[in-house]
Amino acid sequence: MTRASPRGVLAALLLAAGAASAHDADILYSQVRRTPTGSPAGEPRLAPGGEPGDDPMGSEVRQVLTLTAGTLGLLLPADADGDGTVSQADLDARRAALEVGVWDALPLTAGGRPCTRTSHSALLRQTYVELTATFTCPPGPLRQTYTVLSVLPVGYRVILGSSLDGEVPGSVFADAAQPSVDIPGLAEGGKGSASVRGVLGWVEEGVRHIFDGWDHLAFLLAVLLVGGGWKRVLLLVSSFTVAHSLTLGAVVLGWVGLDGDRARWVEAAIAASIIYVAVENLVLREHRHRALVTFLFGLVHGFGFASVLKNYGLGDSVAPALLGFNVGVELGQATVVAVLLPLLRMVQRRPALHLKTVRAVSVCILAAGGYWMIERALG
Repeated sequence: MTRASPRGVLAALLLAAGAASAHDADILYSQVRRTPTGSPAGEPRLAPGGEPGDDPMGSEVRQVLTLTAGTLGLLLPADADGDGTVSQADLDARRAALEVGVWDALPLTAGGRPCTRTSHSALLRQTYVELTATFTCPPGPLRQTYTVLSVLPVGYRVILGSSLDGEVPGSVFADAAQPSVDIPGLAEGGKGSASVRGVLGWVEEGVRHIFDGWDHLAFLLAVLLVGGGWKRVLLLVSSFTVAHSLTLGAVVLGWVGLDGDRARWVEAAIAASIIYVAVENLVLREHRHRALVTFLFGLVHGFGFASVLKNYGLGDSVAPALLGFNVGVELGQATVVAVLLPLLRMVQRRPALHLKTVRAVSVCILAAGGYWMIERALG
């Protein structure tokens, strides 16, 4: 029983991975800009004792909602011509459906009174769809209910980047359990607690992505499986961290392009990295160059992390998103290592069991990687 237990736990982890999709973009990203009417630019009028934006004459609110074409397809039949892809012509043809299926399901209020939608449009970007609507709102704090979350699968969330007069203080989150949220205004000087809350929100998102990202977990397990002391593990994890941080930053900051086709092949390359490391575990007795291999494949995995952030259409929130998401990825990764390493070290103390575990788990990792490779290469 003692011999089978570690193998059973590790094998179950990898078998579950075979049925999971690693990079489903299960997030809608929303930016809201509020401009008081009847005020000079940059000088929002205040009601007596009111907050910025509480203009007695009301205000104009512009909302930009970004989501993947796949997510939009869950809300309405976006592919108007039935060719299997969503084009700008499809979005134009589905204008009425977008109004009902999206904007009517995002009621916006100010001071407890409904805002009036005056216009809306849809634009196809490289890796996501950008939906825009303009509202006229009465005075008072803004609040929105994301009814669309009741239609989407469990796990979907809305990341809300709030802004007033073009300043973005941070992000808040809505999910099926809490679909109604207050849209925060600016803190004093345009900075403050909202900014901190936004960064911490992205940290949470990075941690969540690691635990939802079965392919990254499989790669990490394959790398650590063959053994080694704390110094070796630290070297491997550090090489992976440095590498994926480089490519994640390069893409999100716009230094390297990553369109839809490239993102798809990046996902296939991530699967290939899992297959390669699993095969190494099965055929090699020594792994002297594993730190270099981990660094090179870490560059590929960084592109995968970046494709997640790029799909959200971050707009002005790139800096807090990049910082918080990357920190969250590292925290999630460190947690996984802290849990796995003691278990692996226990198995390593029994050479026969270790050899059998490496072979059995590597075969499971190889199977999962092969499944992902076929799934992603075929699109």
